[in-house]
Amino acid sequence: MKTLIKKAQHKDADAFVELMQENMKDMYKVARAILSNDEDAADAIQDTILACWEKIHTLKQEDFFKTWLTRILINNCNLILRKKRKLVLDDSIMDMQAGCECDGYENTEWKEMLGCVDEKYRVIIILYYVEGFKIREIGEILHESESAVKRRLASARKQMELAYYPEKRRNAE
Repeated sequence: MKTLIKKAQHKDADAFVELMQENMKDMYKVARAILSNDEDAADAIQDTILACWEKIHTLKQEDFFKTWLTRILINNCNLILRKKRKLVLDDSIMDMQAGCECDGYENTEWKEMLGCVDEKYRVIIILYYVEGFKIREIGEILHESESAVKRRLASARKQMELAYYPEKRRNAE
């Protein structure tokens, strides 16, 4: 992958296309976890690919390519969410985000679990469990401290546990 990155940094279009194709599935998973539909996810991915092509020369270390790419994607997803919120004047956007359809995942139970977790936790769950990023890397991607990432990951796990074991919620109350 480092060879592809170096070629892409020298504006080798074929190497860049191959690099993006290798990361497309992961980009879709992250975008779909944040956004409410496939069209918005596709828009975020398209904007990310364009931004990466234009700025790949700024990448200093090839080892951090995936972190760099994911940060750009998350920023584009957040931009789309902000634009949607400006367009929608009522609470319907919250209703759309509450139900996670996550069609890109093969495990129905996993999709249901993600649907039970708040959006801010869903991103961390995807980055940690699906994409395999370390807590430090997630902190860099989200511009948060490691302790904040750990707290959000713990909160996400707790939400998933309470959703999966509703009797624990009753016992806690």
